[in-house]
Amino acid sequence: MQMNPLESIIPPTQEIPIPKYDLDPEQEKQEILRHYRALLRGLRPKLKRGDRELVRIAFEMAADAHKTMRRKSGEPYILHPLAVAKICVEEIGLGVRSTICALLHDTVEDTDLTLEDLEREFGNEITKIVDGLTKISNVMDTNTSQQAENFKKILLTLTDDPRVILIKLADRLHNMRTLDFMKREKQLKIASETIWVYAPLAHRMGLYSIKTELEDLSMKYMEPEAYRDIAKKLSETKRERTRYINEFIRPLREKLDRSGFKFEIYGRPKSIHSIWNKIKKKGVAFEEVYDLFAIRVILDSSQEKEKEECWKVYSMITDEYTPSPERLRDWLSNPKSNGYEALHTTNGATGPLGRSANSYQTYE
Repeated sequence: MQMNPLESIIPPTQEIPIPKYDLDPEQEKQEILRHYRALLRGLRPKLKRGDRELVRIAFEMAADAHKTMRRKSGEPYILHPLAVAKICVEEIGLGVRSTICALLHDTVEDTDLTLEDLEREFGNEITKIVDGLTKISNVMDTNTSQQAENFKKILLTLTDDPRVILIKLADRLHNMRTLDFMKREKQLKIASETIWVYAPLAHRMGLYSIKTELEDLSMKYMEPEAYRDIAKKLSETKRERTRYINEFIRPLREKLDRSGFKFEIYGRPKSIHSIWNKIKKKGVAFEEVYDLFAIRVILDSSQEKEKEECWKVYSMITDEYTPSPERLRDWLSNPKSNGYEALHTTNGATGPLGRSANSYQTYE
């Protein structure tokens, strides 16, 4: 189970210290190599003959092109494309070609490298993706007064290759993770852009954990007091929630085991942004938000049996915990446009943390 990166939060009375960058040239070189080797380790299962050499060439081209550039943190700029490439591989599941494009994604826009240079070295496919990434950056920089919906239409029609959007989402995610070093005005501009454009795009592309993190990070800068308040309360109730989630799951796991299903089941906290939206929408205090966490059951079913088995699991759980019928969301009968198939419902359960929303999902 992947842990929510926002589960451990510093209380609102404390400022998050920004570490001072003070590496000497040799330490810097070793740091860059460490990040590059980590990228290669994540990419190893996907490497075919000749791929490692192409990745090395892309890395060296990017490192040379960005060699005089620094991020606001003081770090060498090449650490950013390395981080974006790592997100593409480890968090999105993209492959070698996308890794190369991620390493090169800022070169045409910010350095002397041209699309012709990239085409000579890597061919048309990679060049087209980098060109798409450059066009998106230019659109976002020159049309900031347009409505968010227009942004989304522009982003989705700029290219027929979804990898452009996926790499751009990885780029935005890393920028949001490192936004502390920007001036306040820039933080607000980027956070606003993220909540209105990139988080909905991530949702549309099926990247739900990235969508959630983008929303939470945007809120951190746009509504810092509310963010810190909810984060503090979540941190204070973490032990109690963990115990309650385990108690909630135990009878379900026993039923599923007895029935012979292949499955995963785990709990996760609702995002800070999601809780904040409920507080605003319902006009209630944090303590009155019932569904502070979700239980997810993921079934490993054959395509022929996945819907039948998913409904069987739903029936088992509604036998154990009383459902709220009006909260049922059936994306099995009518999958989302991105292929997402699941049942979502809110079930009542006695306990100090009230109800829990449960998701029962099938994968082929």
